[in-house]
Amino acid sequence: MFRNLFGKKEKTLLLAAPLKGKVISLNQVPDPIFSEKMMGDGIAMEPAEGILCSPVDGEVIQIFHTKHAVSLRTVEGLEVLLHIGLETVSMEGKGFTAEVKEGEQVKTGQPLIRFSLETVQEQAKSTVTPMVILNMDRVDHLEAKSVEAAEPGDGILEVTLKSS
Repeated sequence: MFRNLFGKKEKTLLLAAPLKGKVISLNQVPDPIFSEKMMGDGIAMEPAEGILCSPVDGEVIQIFHTKHAVSLRTVEGLEVLLHIGLETVSMEGKGFTAEVKEGEQVKTGQPLIRFSLETVQEQAKSTVTPMVILNMDRVDHLEAKSVEAAEPGDGILEVTLKSS
């Protein structure tokens, strides 16, 4: 989708929910790295089931060796980090199964990582799963859609890229 403001074309992307669950503001995440937007801006979810899906069409640029997080890049160059739970790196991959590989092209709604929600509930600080845009220098504006709960593929975050 393009918006025309004063003759400039801006590209707007709609990022989808990466999980089935409750949508929360990033400032509600009980970890200052995310809530204070040190890594970037975005949104978070409280998962209702253990399947993390792609919020965008793009490329898998990194899967953390512990499989608790994945980074994606859209065709437009937007980089998105999905981080399952908080302090899940200490789980050392237990309960996480990657469904994709680095360099793989993915579609919105495609499963990326399957995880045991019960194991994350038992062993992590929180199940809250942030979705953060890492390269905010490319973003002109972002707006969370007003939804309380979402399914994978539901649009939850509108991102307007800076015109180039």
